[in-house]
Amino acid sequence: MTGMEAGDADLKKDLNATLQARRDLGDEYDSALVDSFLEKVEQRLDGAVDRRVRRQLAEQQMTVARDARSPRATDSWGERFGFGIVSLVLAVPLSAIGGGVAHLPGLLVAWTGIVGINAVQALRQHPGFGRRTDGTKPDWED
Repeated sequence: MTGMEAGDADLKKDLNATLQARRDLGDEYDSALVDSFLEKVEQRLDGAVDRRVRRQLAEQQMTVARDARSPRATDSWGERFGFGIVSLVLAVPLSAIGGGVAHLPGLLVAWTGIVGINAVQALRQHPGFGRRTDGTKPDWED
């Protein structure tokens, strides 16, 4: 028997006991018997509500804990702007050095590195980028 069925059986026993007591005691105790039975029902409902609230609270705490472990999604606009400025400032001398030393291949290597670092930064800030919200994988992930 599960907890819910056991509780229902206990409640049914209480109801039968209340009805039997009413038969034995007579009509003058109706109010007291009904109040007593309703108090037991209320306690049962309170227990069920408490269990649900505790379960929902635990689920919320798990969600918060999972979110805390994920990469920061709250990076400020200033941090993103600063990263972009630094990236562009460093791109000029890296392009000059790469193009001057190794011509076009050096320039391509320098810009591949710049684009790669910016892509990693963008994915760090938006970890779900490129994923579908309906739970299916894009064709290129198969």
